[in-house]
Amino acid sequence: MNKFTKMRTKICTLPYGSGEISFQFPENITRYDGIYPPETQEAPWMAEDVLNLLRKNTVSILSTSQVAIAINDKTRPMHYDVLLLPLLHYLEELRVPQERITLYISTGTHVPMPAHEYVDFIPAEVVARYSIVCHDCDKHDQLVQLGATKHGTPVLVNRRFHEAEIKITLGTIEPHHFMGFSGGAKTAGIGLAGRSTIEANHHLLLQPHTVSGEYERNPMRQDLEEIGDMIGITACLNAVMNYKKEIVKVFWDTPRKVMQQGIPESQRVTQVHIPPMYDLVIASAGGFPKDINLYQAQKALTHACMICKEGGTIVLIAECREGYGNQQYADFMQGKNSFQQVLDEFGRVPFQIGPHKAYLIARQGLHHTIYLKSNISDEDVRTLLLTPIHSIEEVFSELDLSGMRIAVLPYATTTVPYSVRKENSTE
Repeated sequence: MNKFTKMRTKICTLPYGSGEISFQFPENITRYDGIYPPETQEAPWMAEDVLNLLRKNTVSILSTSQVAIAINDKTRPMHYDVLLLPLLHYLEELRVPQERITLYISTGTHVPMPAHEYVDFIPAEVVARYSIVCHDCDKHDQLVQLGATKHGTPVLVNRRFHEAEIKITLGTIEPHHFMGFSGGAKTAGIGLAGRSTIEANHHLLLQPHTVSGEYERNPMRQDLEEIGDMIGITACLNAVMNYKKEIVKVFWDTPRKVMQQGIPESQRVTQVHIPPMYDLVIASAGGFPKDINLYQAQKALTHACMICKEGGTIVLIAECREGYGNQQYADFMQGKNSFQQVLDEFGRVPFQIGPHKAYLIARQGLHHTIYLKSNISDEDVRTLLLTPIHSIEEVFSELDLSGMRIAVLPYATTTVPYSVRKENSTE
């Protein structure tokens, strides 16, 4: 499939949860634009490729070192069989005993995971052999205070992770709708931080340049880099994946160097040139786990808004098997009657993680009509000021589609308009 295709077929199929969802365009629609991330030609990386990379770019690790490895939680698509297993094998080659290695699940402000869920995304042999700690940002006795950044962000991080001689993060480098890019120090600097650290850092989203694809000028991302420096992260093992969730490149270096090397690769597999604005954009978050909840799926909405004209319509396709994804977000939306009211009240109360998602969606909903196809109840969707639908065809029956320019984004979370790369290039 080309990254930009004039589609003439009437039936369209999009990722939805662990499966797919199909819909049919009306007879009077003879063409729409199917927009995909760029195709990649290289063979996906395998575990042996990662092990060779680790051996080649040696990090100074002694057999007596206490090693802490930060990994993402279940909300992030990761190939731990390709990344984590080779890393553990590499540490074995260095004769680091497994009892000196601890894995830390980086939850950020997400609800900590129960131990029985570890095997759902971590290889079973790792769960059986290694110590695993699930971070809780609200357990203050498990945090250590490291000072504050230049932006005034108080830096509290998981104490045990920080005290380890060797601190490694695993993650993916991909566009992030306000952090610019994920990856690098983020797995520890946000994922293993205290709530006050995360809220202070995310409060910077109110400043300019906190947009998808921006790195150097993004105050939130640069604040995070400083947090990473204060933590003293030894190295990052980061992957770039294409929209098929295949690993196309892996980097093993210090946090800042990994980002410098990885961002151009991420741009290569996510950014596309998109023609003038559309009247109707139908966007799938890309399936599980991108659409595990609305909190995560909103990232797809960000990219859809970039190509939808003022006053246009967006249909977000996201299963949301875990509902809202954040109770504070749901609580904040109770009793709100308009997106303008959301924006006004958000500006009057202290910044909080959760309500910030309401703020982001309100900024988008103020300029677009947003429909949501999900597993969330109609009543709850309306509480969020979105319009619930049970099928995409419902939207077609409400709109006059004649003359409309229509775009379909099957993998909206990883499809970034070309203008972001042109204006915010790190090169």
